[in-house]
Amino acid sequence: MTAAAKYTTKLQAGLGLVPETLKLLAIWQPGMNGQDLLKAALASGDFPTVAARRLRNVIIEAFCPRYLSDDGAPAKLLKRISVTTAKEDFRALCFLFTCRVNQIFFDFVHTVYWSRYAAGWNTVSKEDCLNFVASAVSDGRTTTPWSESTRIRVARYLLGACADFGLLGAMRADARPIMTYRITPTVASVLAHDLHFKGLGDNALLRSPDWGLFGLEAEEALGELKRLSLRGELIVQSAGGLTQVAWKYKSMEELADAIAQG
Repeated sequence: MTAAAKYTTKLQAGLGLVPETLKLLAIWQPGMNGQDLLKAALASGDFPTVAARRLRNVIIEAFCPRYLSDDGAPAKLLKRISVTTAKEDFRALCFLFTCRVNQIFFDFVHTVYWSRYAAGWNTVSKEDCLNFVASAVSDGRTTTPWSESTRIRVARYLLGACADFGLLGAMRADARPIMTYRITPTVASVLAHDLHFKGLGDNALLRSPDWGLFGLEAEEALGELKRLSLRGELIVQSAGGLTQVAWKYKSMEELADAIAQG
């Protein structure tokens, strides 16, 4: 995501969609585009209670931007590991890919959720979300000026998406409790390798704002890489503010195979 990206309402197409994503990945095959997947999903009978219009919105407006970018690389990775990986890891990776294509959610997690978490707050409230959205509109961050009803709806989506991905708990009164949320070795490995294969240097990848989605600064991200080195996934050398990494896997496909095999 870039700082210049405008905020949209596209998160409303599906919030977290973790169970639906798992079903769609089972149907999806490399080379399928959104329309192909929609036809296959409608024919599969796996969504008997979902209206065709709703299923189209889920696939075209949510699944495709999140998982079919970069020639379907996210979908290929998640499909390969979905059967064997822990549910929490799968959900966290869905969270990562969702944040990357929804700038408003990306920024909300960074600036509201983690600031509340770090300050020791117990909840994130509807008012917190509304204030965030109102500031975004007044700062010109939205594609168009949003009406009050749109602001309320988007604020609700932000809270709901955080709950779907495990950052927040069930609604109580006008707030949701903050849940303990930590990156796992599998998710740290996927994120580090993904940034590496996107062409970021070893020092630059530690400064990626993606780590901030999991509450990590560069030094803490380095700590995650050092833990991965103890697992034999890479070798880290760090001194004088410079970091060098020797990468064991030569592609995301190799990494996905290793994760899938346990």
